[in-house]
Amino acid sequence: MESQMLAGKVAVITGASYGMGETMAELFAEEGAKVVITARGREKLDEVVNRIREKGGEAIGITADVCSLEDTQRVFREALANFGDVDILINNAGIGEQKMIDETDDDWMKTVMDINLGGPMRYIREALKIFLPKNDGVIINISSVNGTRPFCGATYTSTKGALNTLTKNVAMRLIDTNIRCNAVAPGATVTPAHLANRAGEQPGGAKMLEYSGHYVYFPGPECEPIDQAYACLYLASKMGKAVRGQVLQVCNGAFL
Repeated sequence: MESQMLAGKVAVITGASYGMGETMAELFAEEGAKVVITARGREKLDEVVNRIREKGGEAIGITADVCSLEDTQRVFREALANFGDVDILINNAGIGEQKMIDETDDDWMKTVMDINLGGPMRYIREALKIFLPKNDGVIINISSVNGTRPFCGATYTSTKGALNTLTKNVAMRLIDTNIRCNAVAPGATVTPAHLANRAGEQPGGAKMLEYSGHYVYFPGPECEPIDQAYACLYLASKMGKAVRGQVLQVCNGAFL
């Protein structure tokens, strides 16, 4: 039997009831990690947990809103209560949108910023309460090609650019520790959110793409969720032990 790359590790993965987060959870469990997955809805979360357990993996699902500090703290308490430790954090939960700046009101702006940037900041802060005392841990933020090529909604793209900056800032803070912080920036990846975006069904529709579409190869060669999960596995395992503060773009060459 091949050795598992994450044997004995405990991973918290937010937004893991479908899409990339679901695939990350399943891959990490296959590689030996005990996974703690979160989402706002219970039904799909339980489906992922049950699927992992049926394959012999260990997983728990916790309903939680990344905008809630109380929920965030509860996730880590339950992770420790069930598995005794946390070694890996993947900030995957997020919301996509296509609202142009002139269509973006304050309430929408604050909502998207709180989910896409506030959520990762809360989770990193709570994870460090576990990582710093033991001087070990891995943080992976799920960003987007929009962090550097901002063709989607005004608030979404701004949060992804900010998440890239946060990744480097946290890596600098942790440079004298054994805690690594990096990001994965997916390109077009076949998930429910991406398919909704292509169909013009995300908030804001497809109007922004009339302005930004000629700057990007879209739709180009799409990635699969497993491509993003493999990138996270690289960063979370010993393969990525010398990588810090990097934003790894996984886009199949569509956004060079």
